Amino acid sequence: MSRLLLIEDDVTVRENTAELLELSNYQIITAPNGRAGIEIARKELPDLIICDIMMPEVDGYGVLKVLSQDPETANIPFIFLSAKTEHKDIRKGMNLGADDYLTKPFEEEELIAAIESRLAKVTILKSLASEGEITRGKETANLDILKAEFEKNGIQHFKEEESIYKKGEPANLFFLIDRGVVKTHRLDDQGKILITEIYKEGDFFGNYSNNKAVFYEEDATAMENVQLYTISNEKFHQLLKANPSLALQLVDTLNNSLREVKKHLMEMAYGSVRKKTANTILLFAEKIKKHPLKSIRISRADLAGVAGMASESLIRTLSDFKKEGLIEIDGRNIILLDQEGLKAIR
Repeated sequence: MSRLLLIEDDVTVRENTAELLELSNYQIITAPNGRAGIEIARKELPDLIICDIMMPEVDGYGVLKVLSQDPETANIPFIFLSAKTEHKDIRKGMNLGADDYLTKPFEEEELIAAIESRLAKVTILKSLASEGEITRGKETANLDILKAEFEKNGIQHFKEEESIYKKGEPANLFFLIDRGVVKTHRLDDQGKILITEIYKEGDFFGNYSNNKAVFYEEDATAMENVQLYTISNEKFHQLLKANPSLALQLVDTLNNSLREVKKHLMEMAYGSVRKKTANTILLFAEKIKKHPLKSIRISRADLAGVAGMASESLIRTLSDFKKEGLIEIDGRNIILLDQEGLKAIR
């Protein structure tokens, strides 16, 4: 049973929400204000935190800021539940790194869906990490050496659509994503944006070369709020020389990535518009690690960029998919209704 921490100063709202969640088979811990919520979160390490914003002592923004800076609590999924409905308030919450933002009054199904989506993401990532430990053994330990070196340099934060690096800048850094999703992209000969790769939590990207005179050949941009680590290329290659098995593990990782890129390029070149669109939606769902029947938040422009097609063609195809009951569209969210139906498109 998943344990949730509910931080809410209104007694009635706190008790009613706690009862609702308990009936949905969650174990609930409650806190009456932000300061108490921080203390309980550090002590109990819940699976997910639901937090109001307007509270005495420490408001919800302050709670998220403190917990995100603590390694023990930084990766706990965090959902704001607030009466503050203005766009600037929602934007502020998401920019601070919240996983979701629901406004009061809320629908029971909406809250449960948000919780399930975040818990599913954590479960999938833990499962993948566990499988990796079983199959890679010592190689995983060697990869942890590299991650430990990244962490020595501290974490960097990028907001949604913020540039991480631009084409033509000196390529002197190697990156590891701690949280969020990053796209690399470039302009084709017609001036259309083409997304070349999508990187998720735990992925490496940047310049692998030891050549100090190399420049980035594409742009890298945060697709959502991103936390990542960096090390210099010089330090990176020192580690490879000192740990040959680490170099072999990275070669294997890069080889798998190249196979996926080759497959995607072939689909772009020869696939139909419908197939390209369907495969791109499924690709985003897999990369962002959402539950397959929940929504993925992605712009039409990013979908078109990955699929390698004009935005107008993509929009028409999305409209067709909606009419056919394959997806639902809610603002920037695309909800997968029939995953198998998308996979079957030719």
